Amino acid sequence: MPNRNKSMFRLFFAGMDLFALNAVHLVLTLVIARIDRTGNAYTVFFIVSNMAWMLSAYVNAVYTRSNHFNFEYFGRQSIKAYLFFVVSILVFIFLYNYDYSRLFVLVNLLGFGLIILFTRLLFMLLTFFLKRGNKFNKKVIVLGYNDLSKRLVSHFLLNNQNLSVEGYFEDPHEVHELSIFPILGNRKDCISYAIDNDIDEIYSTISPESNAYVYDLAQAAETNMIRFKFVPDFHLFVNRNIHIDFVDDIPILSLRSEPLDDITARIKKRLFDIVFSFFVITLILSWLVPLMAILIKLSSKGPVFFVQLRSGRDNKAFPCYKFRTLKVNKEADTKQVTHNDTRITRLGKFLRKTNLDELPQFFNVFVGSMSVVGPRPHMLRHTEDFSRILNEYMIRHFVKPGVTGWAQVHGFRGEIKQKDQLRKRIEHDIWYLENWSLWLDLRIIFLTIYVTIKGDKNAY
Repeated sequence: MPNRNKSMFRLFFAGMDLFALNAVHLVLTLVIARIDRTGNAYTVFFIVSNMAWMLSAYVNAVYTRSNHFNFEYFGRQSIKAYLFFVVSILVFIFLYNYDYSRLFVLVNLLGFGLIILFTRLLFMLLTFFLKRGNKFNKKVIVLGYNDLSKRLVSHFLLNNQNLSVEGYFEDPHEVHELSIFPILGNRKDCISYAIDNDIDEIYSTISPESNAYVYDLAQAAETNMIRFKFVPDFHLFVNRNIHIDFVDDIPILSLRSEPLDDITARIKKRLFDIVFSFFVITLILSWLVPLMAILIKLSSKGPVFFVQLRSGRDNKAFPCYKFRTLKVNKEADTKQVTHNDTRITRLGKFLRKTNLDELPQFFNVFVGSMSVVGPRPHMLRHTEDFSRILNEYMIRHFVKPGVTGWAQVHGFRGEIKQKDQLRKRIEHDIWYLENWSLWLDLRIIFLTIYVTIKGDKNAY
């Protein structure tokens, strides 16, 4: 879906959902007799419900993903967001301790839920008919019959229900096997075929550098109002997805997109880290550190903090702070903590299970050696070992390590016993650095709180 269409989709559905939520609220306040319209309680409910829905929609990525024409995904995330919203409202009512009309609350939640259900079903029916309607079906042909064109056609068959592949155009001496789709003619015959058969788009997998006539075909296609698209085979250089940037009109190929490679993005993330860590330090650690100091000293001999050199951005070592959860031992810098590890103190078991042991790392965030969100920092020995196991491992060090991360909220944390566990963790870390945004950081923070409350079997 083009970026413009994505933005239109987000704005349309976000606006429609908020309008429905507020319309239900307004109608009920006017209709239900026992509502006190002179006080502020229902105004507060109105404000909180809007904030709760926007937060729920954001946490569940209702409007922020690109594959919105996938109804299964859109419907599933909308249901999750609605349930999150209902729980949030019920928690607010409990904490606010105001005697809201039960009828108002019940009809408000049910009414909004029914509208959500109706709009999603309407969306499903609309997309179904749009995809089946001839007006939105595209007829395409492919110039060239090779591995790239076959991969392209396979992608079309799997992901584009409103696109019809008519066949290939290839010179006879280049065809060495039977094709599922017909070879419709020689390469230079494609334009006349496209004109006679109302073809909408031509996809060329032929290199124009070695076949100059392809440029003439492209010009002829556009003259006849047929879109001509070039499909470059970058897999000749790298066998993976790549990212294209432009310096003026010069294309630059890189192995991945890195939002944090931009100085403006890094400044935004750093300002967020400073503000967030400042509030954690002043509001939580200011009283938690003295309390933990007493409890840790009472539970076992040794220092309050465990300070260990860990791998940071660009693989530079930095001292990482934690509340000490293990008995003082000589293997702390070389041996992973395992399930039922005898080195863990009784207090340490609780701290690790609740992630409270990680909170001193906000001092690291404040001084700049860590970020609130990023790949979790590993001890130096593990960085050395893991980099030998997995070639992609060192990519995670392109960004600062974090107190929490995308891998951690998906359960990839704790002891690594198998190569596949390491691979999954690194895949999530790389996905994060390729897709970073402040919204993603906020989402990970909320998910971290949720996973901590829910409990994580890998937290030990």
